[in-house]
Amino acid sequence: MINLEYTEHLVITVKMINSDLFELVLERNGLVFTPGDCAAIYTADDKSRPYSIASGSDETELRFLIRKMEGGEVSPWLKDRHPGDTLRISPPFGWFRPGQDIGEAPFCFIATGTGIAPFLSYQKTFKNPPACCLYGVRHEADAIAYASLHNYCPTQLAVSREETAMHHHGRVTDLLDRLPLDPQNHYYCCGLESMVNEVGAWLEERGIPLMKIHREVFFHG
Repeated sequence: MINLEYTEHLVITVKMINSDLFELVLERNGLVFTPGDCAAIYTADDKSRPYSIASGSDETELRFLIRKMEGGEVSPWLKDRHPGDTLRISPPFGWFRPGQDIGEAPFCFIATGTGIAPFLSYQKTFKNPPACCLYGVRHEADAIAYASLHNYCPTQLAVSREETAMHHHGRVTDLLDRLPLDPQNHYYCCGLESMVNEVGAWLEERGIPLMKIHREVFFHG
């Protein structure tokens, strides 16, 4: 069924980051969102997937970080768009609000892959940085905006499928003991469900209240 509530946006560019990871850049066309929001993007035959917005709230462009999934119904089609094409976008939605509505409490970000998108949106919107950011990727080349994040807040990268000269070789959950632990802190996890669940359980075991652990699970397609 077609969602009648959508706006149309021109494609500015599809920027390939590596062979299967790309940034889709669209004209904003007045879309209002809050960092952490997702929006569903529709194909020509009305299939859709939700993607987290990676833009800052004052940017003139809409940015989405997308991994092309072999056999997927949406991501391969989006990868093949061209400048000037029109895409339909749903109204932004979601309840994941990294670093927001918590007063002066410290907070941390934990992400895998394209799950870094809502944290990039936060970075581009707010001056108050997190206490730290743990970021897990498959390959070092997958680390989107790592230098910018590292300059913004203490950021540690875990690279799971190759050894690198500067970063941890392994999963991002290997770095959890580097998180500052305090029941007053807030922890925002975004990415693969297995990572999000593992981080949540690890924090709860160490006395972090459930209400201070914020989760956003990413699915691909």
